[in-house]
Amino acid sequence: MKILLDEMYAGLEEYLETLGYEVLTAQEAGLKSAKDREIVEYAGKNNLILVTQDQKPAELAELLGIKCIFISSLMVAKLVDQKIRGL
Repeated sequence: MKILLDEMYAGLEEYLETLGYEVLTAQEAGLKSAKDREIVEYAGKNNLILVTQDQKPAELAELLGIKCIFISSLMVAKLVDQKIRGL
C-alpha cells in the first residue's frame, strides 16, 4: 500500500515506513500549500491512500471515490481519553 500524507502528517513518514508502507508526503509530491482538491486528485491519479486531519479533503476524496483516512480531532481526543482511563 502506498500512502500520501497531507502536510500536517509529514512527521509520520518514518514511522509508517518502519511499519512497511511506501509513503510520500504532500511536500515531497510538490503539493506544499496546494488546494485540497489538487491533493485529493493527486492521490487518486497515483493510487495513493490519503491520510489527512482536514475534513474537506476527506469529503472530496469520498465524493471522488478516492481512498482516504480521516483522522479527526474527535478521534484523537477519544484515544487520549481511553489511554488516560487505562492508567
